[in-house]
Amino acid sequence: MRQDGTQGIWSAEAVGNWVRLRTLIFLRWMAVIGQLAAITVGERWFGLQLPLGLCYLAVGTSVIANLVSVFIFPENKRLSEFEALLTLLFDLAQLSFLIFVTGGLTNPFALLILAPVIISASALGLQSTLILSGTAIALVSVTAFANIPIRLADGSDLAVPRLFEFGFWLAIVVGIAFLGLYARRVATEIRDMADALLATQMALAREQKLTDLGGVVAAAAHELGTPLATIKLVSSELMAELQDKPDLLDDAKLIRDQADRCRDILRGMGRAGKDDLQTRQAPLGSVLKEAAEPHMLRGKQVEFTLRALPGGSPRQPTILRRPEIIHGLRNLIQNAVDFAHSTVWIDGEWSDSSISIRVVDDGDGYPPHVIGRIGDPFVRARRTEQDLTRRPEYEGMGLGLFIAKTLLERSGAQMSFANAADPFLTPEERPERCGALVEAVWPLAALEAPAAATAALNQRFEA
Repeated sequence: MRQDGTQGIWSAEAVGNWVRLRTLIFLRWMAVIGQLAAITVGERWFGLQLPLGLCYLAVGTSVIANLVSVFIFPENKRLSEFEALLTLLFDLAQLSFLIFVTGGLTNPFALLILAPVIISASALGLQSTLILSGTAIALVSVTAFANIPIRLADGSDLAVPRLFEFGFWLAIVVGIAFLGLYARRVATEIRDMADALLATQMALAREQKLTDLGGVVAAAAHELGTPLATIKLVSSELMAELQDKPDLLDDAKLIRDQADRCRDILRGMGRAGKDDLQTRQAPLGSVLKEAAEPHMLRGKQVEFTLRALPGGSPRQPTILRRPEIIHGLRNLIQNAVDFAHSTVWIDGEWSDSSISIRVVDDGDGYPPHVIGRIGDPFVRARRTEQDLTRRPEYEGMGLGLFIAKTLLERSGAQMSFANAADPFLTPEERPERCGALVEAVWPLAALEAPAAATAALNQRFEA
């Protein structure tokens, strides 16, 4: 670690996706087998006069490196970025030397010099990949001008037209640049998606814990109700019997008062029974207000509209209070409150076959260049000064919308993102609802609470 508290770019902590040493050892064994097969076939089948001593020296170096790695390092050894870079540089140098002694770019296997670059682009950082790519281009350029030519069976040197040799060199250089960039882009998107899915799972687990905590509190309130009532009854009886003993009477009053206090605390924490169905389901409007509750007092007006579509029941549906739905809606509402000028509208609509929830604000809407990518993690690489002013407490990387989209789609919703008004309208022409618009539509069966569970809410309890 540097003196300023930052970590070096090649420190073990700088890379989250370390490379497993055994994976590189396995790939190197495959390369050794392929190199030996190519040397043997070329020398015995085609009668090529190769410098076998130098060829076997290059292959033997890889064999020795593998054996040393196997016996010295444990099987679970994972390489830091710097260690992985050194390993790939060794493989690149070994392959380049083998190409040098077998004809340079007249050897079609020179194309394999792309392999270490692609591995680096997929697993290592940008600086390591640039170093490896630059080294590969330099080595392939050297072998193009300086090499030991392949001799044919009749003793003549294998020669190819210079134009073909230049084209082969250019193809390798372009391949290093293009395939390296392609592999890095794909690997980066995969890592971003994996990180975002991990964040989604953590958010869902947190919401599930909060829901479970509500059930625990309700159970505690239910179980402690009877002993607290007994304590209060006994203390009242003691007070009646201790009227002539003021000191003991005060103690009995204290016991009764503390029992009442415990009752009030538990009543505030949870009023229902151990398996209260109210903690699992609620009317649509209640779920929407629960999702919006953390953002109701942030200086923006939040308006709710609930209505039945043609063919729908006039009574709002009772839906399941699933943690992923509440957390997903909360993220959508948070985003709307962050960027609204003054008002956010939350509309709930239902019919006999579907339930739709729409969140609209009066802000500037989604930027046109990102509207097609909304819902992807890490849409923006950095935050602007305007973002810092509007939402200083959030990263603003698009991860919140990704989590919301992932959670709600897994619950059966169809998501759509749009702007509620044409961004090219003048301020006077823009309607009241002119900002970002998010709509989630579920089949009614995916959200509606089962009829049997709803009926159980009104069961009579016999004494």
